[in-house]
Amino acid sequence: QVQLVESGGGLVQAGGSLRLSCAASGRTFSSYAMGWFRQAPGKEREFVAYISWGGGNTYYADSVKDRFTISRDNAKNTVYLQMNSLKPEDTAVYYCAADQRVPYYWEPDEYDYWGQGTQVTVSS
Repeated sequence: QVQLVESGGGLVQAGGSLRLSCAASGRTFSSYAMGWFRQAPGKEREFVAYISWGGGNTYYADSVKDRFTISRDNAKNTVYLQMNSLKPEDTAVYYCAADQRVPYYWEPDEYDYWGQGTQVTVSS
């Protein structure tokens, strides 16, 4: 089992940057693939980024590609989401998620473990 706690959200102006962190408990963090998702009011939860257990594979939603970067530090049991050039449409609650096997990494149902979310608000 793994427990996830996100941090780093906040209010930022358009064009600004934020770095989200997701701290995981448990000794087997390095065996989990990790994803970031977001959910805006009235919308479904959507995929943002994915990183494999070793960090060798990363994937991004088209809407964030070239602006967001996912990374992980297995020694610190933490995954990060660096968000640059933020836009008002990036406003949402951001969640990290984990699972040991994620063949369809863009699907929320693939992940068994979720954090509580952190709010990101981008003002225009």
